Amino acid sequence: MIDGMVTRTPIQPARLKPGVTLEAIAARAPRAPGAARGGRRLVRGKALIFWDPKRPGKKLDAIDTDQITPSSDCVSESLATLDERWKAGSFRHLMPGFRDRVHAGQNVLVAGDRFAIGSSREMSPAGLKGVAEEAGLEMVIVCGGNMGDIFRRNALNLGLHVVQSQEAVRDAREGDEFTFDVETREIVNVTQDRRYRPLPLTEKEEEIRKGGGIFDMGRREFRESAGRAPRVEFPDATEARTLTLTEQIVWAHRVDREASVRPGATLRLYADLLPASDGTAPFAIHTFNAITGGGTVFPRQAAIASDHFVFTGKEDDRKQTSISEEFARLHSIGRPHYASPGDGIFHFYFPEQGLIVPGGFYPGADSHSRAYGAYGAVGIGVGSTTLGFGWATGAVYVTLARHRRVVFAGRLQPWVSGKDIVLDLLRRWGERQAQGMSVEFVDRDRQLPMPFRNTVANMMAEAEAQNGIFARDEITDGWYAARGIALPYPPLLTGTGARFEIDETFDLTAVGPMIAKPFSPGNAFAAEEVARERLTFQKALIGSCTNGSYDDLLGAALVIRAARETGLKSVPKSVRFIVFPGSGTVRQQIERPDPRLGDESIADVFRSAGGEIRQSWCGPCFGQGEDALKPGERAITSFNRNWQNRMGVGGEGYLASPAVVASSALAGYMAPPSEIGLRWDAERFAV
Repeated sequence: MIDGMVTRTPIQPARLKPGVTLEAIAARAPRAPGAARGGRRLVRGKALIFWDPKRPGKKLDAIDTDQITPSSDCVSESLATLDERWKAGSFRHLMPGFRDRVHAGQNVLVAGDRFAIGSSREMSPAGLKGVAEEAGLEMVIVCGGNMGDIFRRNALNLGLHVVQSQEAVRDAREGDEFTFDVETREIVNVTQDRRYRPLPLTEKEEEIRKGGGIFDMGRREFRESAGRAPRVEFPDATEARTLTLTEQIVWAHRVDREASVRPGATLRLYADLLPASDGTAPFAIHTFNAITGGGTVFPRQAAIASDHFVFTGKEDDRKQTSISEEFARLHSIGRPHYASPGDGIFHFYFPEQGLIVPGGFYPGADSHSRAYGAYGAVGIGVGSTTLGFGWATGAVYVTLARHRRVVFAGRLQPWVSGKDIVLDLLRRWGERQAQGMSVEFVDRDRQLPMPFRNTVANMMAEAEAQNGIFARDEITDGWYAARGIALPYPPLLTGTGARFEIDETFDLTAVGPMIAKPFSPGNAFAAEEVARERLTFQKALIGSCTNGSYDDLLGAALVIRAARETGLKSVPKSVRFIVFPGSGTVRQQIERPDPRLGDESIADVFRSAGGEIRQSWCGPCFGQGEDALKPGERAITSFNRNWQNRMGVGGEGYLASPAVVASSALAGYMAPPSEIGLRWDAERFAV
């Protein structure tokens, strides 16, 4: 560690547009907000309750953002009509009459625990807010514990009222009238004459909420940020002694150097990179323009990957992607910071390009930005407005979570990969999952290669963790050295006095190949057990940002090639076998001969079994394109999320490792490699 030394950082100061001065920026800055107006302002409305059909009398838990805003409605055809599709799509499948009910005065949405978990799509809170505003109303969301953290922050940014009160949720009945005090956030069930104090916000969150949201906050901070030189300074040994890895990186990236680093604190942090997809970029662009005026500064630390709404053949999707393309052209954002369609998937492409490094802080407008924890960095998911604020000011606000640690011990078993490990971990954590905590992983015996770590960190999104992080070690350094990528930040070690609220050991010896059934990644079972059910399917899909590396695809190809010896040479005619490489570079690499495949290429092995190679994009993992599931279709995939309608409306998605997907494709039913007669040989199959 470099004790208390300011390190050279990839973070650049603001670059003003030609002819723009700091004085001119200062002249357009708004004044600080005045004192709040006297008197109470109450929002009134009737309850709109989401009931659980499987638990009569109980409110529905774990409503994810895919159910709030289906992927097909996450589209903006222009900056002038950003939210039209978002409003129309709100709860399209879960509650088809939602919009009409809100317009009729049911503007107090009541749901159970873990409301709005999942993706960073800010289309969800913006759409809900917009639906109410169409009728001259304000939406209030009343939910239980462990609300989706990204959604909660997005709501505060936008001025959507959110309340976490398990008591208010428990008591609510159909037809109940509520009031919400905008100043105090007190919620009152008028019908039952009961008052509730919600889970409090932090001081900074209250400032954002009462100060006009993220747009006004950004305008006020823009001038000061434009003249400020970024500074990253890691803690000395004494300071680091009580800090987790995440806390040390946060400590180093503080804008306000005196701010205390502790769970529950809301801090302003410099970002090393602020990446978006073509799906989340338009709202971030709108936010950036609203804060800066659009023509005063270049976007700071901006990166965009066109990976969600490409290769669909739809005109509205083309318009969506063109918004990011034009923004990149206007501000001279080129490769590798702008990834054209086919260049790669967000979370896979940017590390491959050297834009993600150990010790960095990476808030990305996609929930799977947590994948950057595999590289010894802090990666978190944020909404588009947070990202646009960061493009304008170079920093974002983050409320730190509590901490837990998972130590991987024991010996890795045959056919087990990172996907099996994380599926079993999510199974063990159960309904509460990571409880919104920051998770630190310890690979005690250095058994997990980078693709395994990528899968585990990536799926901390499904675990509902704020982030997941592995310490930088010789495996990390070897990965970067092989690519010739220099590392600017010092190695970090967890402080000996760091405090973890939960400290657990995960025995790898007890983990075998796993398959997760619908509709949760934590609904996982031993693949051998699932094989006895003879579950058939129409599609076998390998790849994505979770399992799209060369080594992931090699592991699947080794299974297919070995299966030839048992007589299984191709997938059944009833199965479509499709592969999505993690990046355009990987797509090129898998066409080259590999000595472990007898000098066949991975792609040729896949094609010999009936496989098809697609462009590098999110595709059916996001329910998009020709390979998305149709009603009644079932697929086994190496994707990360199998929630209801996630891979296509009416379809059923199962999750497994690339090796298990490959063996299942050949068998015609879900099964591990052992089921098709393959015996584990580390020299032959380990990757």
